[in-house]
Amino acid sequence: MYVRMVTLSPGQKDVLNKVVAWCKKDKSQSQLYITVGGYAGTGKTTLIAVLRKRIAKLQKDIKVGFVSYTGKAARVLRNKLKEAKVLLSEDTVGTIHSLIYSPVVNEKEEIIGWKQKEKIDRDLIIIDEASMVDEIIWLHLLSYKVPIIVVGDHGQLPPIAGSFHLIANPELELVEIHRQAQNNPIIALSIQARQNGYIRPGVYGNYVQKFSKEDSDTQEAVSELLANYSLDTLILCGYNRTRKKLNLHIRDTLGFTSPLPQIGDRVICLRNNHEKHIFNGMTGTIQKISDESTQWYRAEIKMDGEDGIYKGLISKDQFMSDAALNFTNKRSRIMAGDLFDFGYALTVHKAQGSQAKRVILFEERFSKMDDEAWRRWLYTAVTRAEEELYIIPQ
Repeated sequence: MYVRMVTLSPGQKDVLNKVVAWCKKDKSQSQLYITVGGYAGTGKTTLIAVLRKRIAKLQKDIKVGFVSYTGKAARVLRNKLKEAKVLLSEDTVGTIHSLIYSPVVNEKEEIIGWKQKEKIDRDLIIIDEASMVDEIIWLHLLSYKVPIIVVGDHGQLPPIAGSFHLIANPELELVEIHRQAQNNPIIALSIQARQNGYIRPGVYGNYVQKFSKEDSDTQEAVSELLANYSLDTLILCGYNRTRKKLNLHIRDTLGFTSPLPQIGDRVICLRNNHEKHIFNGMTGTIQKISDESTQWYRAEIKMDGEDGIYKGLISKDQFMSDAALNFTNKRSRIMAGDLFDFGYALTVHKAQGSQAKRVILFEERFSKMDDEAWRRWLYTAVTRAEEELYIIPQ
């Protein structure tokens, strides 16, 4: 197996050696998992690639399952591992859901649900982007008694629902900014956000800027950015009322004449449905949509980064609602479909599993948000950007 030459920092080497030492331990006598945290730019994926090479030296026939929460993140991980030439023939790379859940099909061979697998054919699981993993999925993973290496960014917000945060206090930490990331202006702003909770107005690169409230040209510049919305754009904000206004504005710009969801509309899932294989924060594009009743649409949605298409009932009332709807009584749960809303603009909490080439961020701090929560919010928002970042002050 060949791996291109990679120079690890002293901190990366230390973490690598400690994880390898953990791998050598008898898991019946030690903890079944180990957590590794690293901020943006600290070389987490590089570490994973070199770790795979080291593991192969320890045990040649070990079957490793590399997983991420979303399909897009899994594809990015697969490409990076292939580029490093570290994947072995028995390795798998995919979503956590594809590893531990199997489809339920009807007589027409259509997928009508998902169930947890009784066994998984893996000797080791390595999770990337672990900050997204919620408590239910984590408990399901642990139930297989397979050793797990958990890697994620501990500076990000916790999962969308609940207080569970798998990577909040990692056992091992990568702290040095990787050599290739040192001159990246987005990484520099993420450090400002994480350490200070404040980013000064200014131009930080050709496509990285925070506008000033005092600049008379700011409004015109923001209008131009929104007018150039594309699938490579992620528009982020704090308040749901802002999200609603931005979704209306973008849909109007794109030529949608009806306030109702249409074919081609971008949408976001607002509630987990393990049986349908959709999860809070996943985005997609409507392929088909029709009236089913006064409460429901019947829709087909191509989810970003996922194989296959969602098919089911989605709530009419959820679109442009101020918050995610809930169905609490038993009768409603049995009859309930799924919850989607327009997905052109997202709150940062809903976008924590997404990234995009261009991010337009409307800084909005809740009055009840403490300094620590605000730093995590701002850091999470900034690190959604891959190449371009434009910040509009509150």
